[in-house]
Amino acid sequence: MTDHASPPRWAVVGNPENRRVTLFSGAVRAAGLPAPRIVPWTEVLRAGGAAFAADEIVRVESPGENPEVDRLLRGTDDPTRVEGGARWYAAFTAAVRTLSGGRRLDDPEELAVLFDKRGCHRTLARAGVPVPDAPTSGGATPVRGWDDVRALMDAHRMPRMFLKPAHGSSASGVVAVETAGGGRIRATTSVERAVDGRLFNSLRVRRLTREPEVAALVDALAPDGLHVERWWPKASLGDGAADLRVVVVAGRATHAVVRVSRAPMTNLHLGGRRGDLSAVIRAAGPAAWAEALRICERAAACFPGTLCVGVDLLPAIGWRRFAVAEVNAFGDLLPGLTGLPGGGAEGQDTYAAQVAAATRAPVPHHPMRNHRALA
Repeated sequence: MTDHASPPRWAVVGNPENRRVTLFSGAVRAAGLPAPRIVPWTEVLRAGGAAFAADEIVRVESPGENPEVDRLLRGTDDPTRVEGGARWYAAFTAAVRTLSGGRRLDDPEELAVLFDKRGCHRTLARAGVPVPDAPTSGGATPVRGWDDVRALMDAHRMPRMFLKPAHGSSASGVVAVETAGGGRIRATTSVERAVDGRLFNSLRVRRLTREPEVAALVDALAPDGLHVERWWPKASLGDGAADLRVVVVAGRATHAVVRVSRAPMTNLHLGGRRGDLSAVIRAAGPAAWAEALRICERAAACFPGTLCVGVDLLPAIGWRRFAVAEVNAFGDLLPGLTGLPGGGAEGQDTYAAQVAAATRAPVPHHPMRNHRALA
């Protein structure tokens, strides 16, 4: 008599109405598995935790795009507000630690690092992963406002820099600062400052050319914590600068998308667009492209308890050098994108690749594998 093992059981902590949960649930069902049990973030936050059975595979999904969850985490139900990042971070990381049992795919302590840009930068740098220079790496250097930013620009000879909220995502609150002739300052950002001083995200990137206006914005952002990073001179593709989002699943670079924009921020919701990945691979050449993917895998290896991360990779002018800007815990929302040739997820989207990786026996990882260029 044959003993048939029960199929894996999935559980997802997320917002049930969110497309991330819908897409992932669809991938689980498409694999012939029972639909996952959905545990709403609202229940976790109100009940002070959630417990999972020993045989459940537990995925933690983004708590974003839900006004009630946002109110519980940040104290505001307006998703366009920029402030509240430090409060959100403290509440979110505390909530993740209240989850118990099951086979967790997202390590709580690693999530705490991934959502702190200063801590993430230090972790990557210590592991030898190439990253842009950042005087705030590790969080030891406080940035209390514009005066501190000005001092860092002078001390580190940084005429161009990015200011990033320490716990932000999706370019929320990011300010790209440049110095011009005569010591003039120009800043590019999607943040709008209301008359009463409140800060809001906009879908429109705008430029500030008066230093007092830039200073007031930075002073308003600083209480939630700021990460200061040297501006990386990115390679161009067509009529814009380009970077890449590379998804790494179970240690392997499985998916990649190119983002192109004329603005310093390439996020698609801010006017960036998807570029031609095959053109990038041709521009880089086989050796540099393989090195780019290895860098992403090395960045992901800093977080071994997290099944999947999205690595934001910055190519230097000439497509021969690369640096990691950020590693994202929820960087896998790339609908319809199938896997890279040679990456082990050919024909699968990011969610199907994770379901397969979590439910199969470990696959030997070959970091020196040869990635063929896309046709």
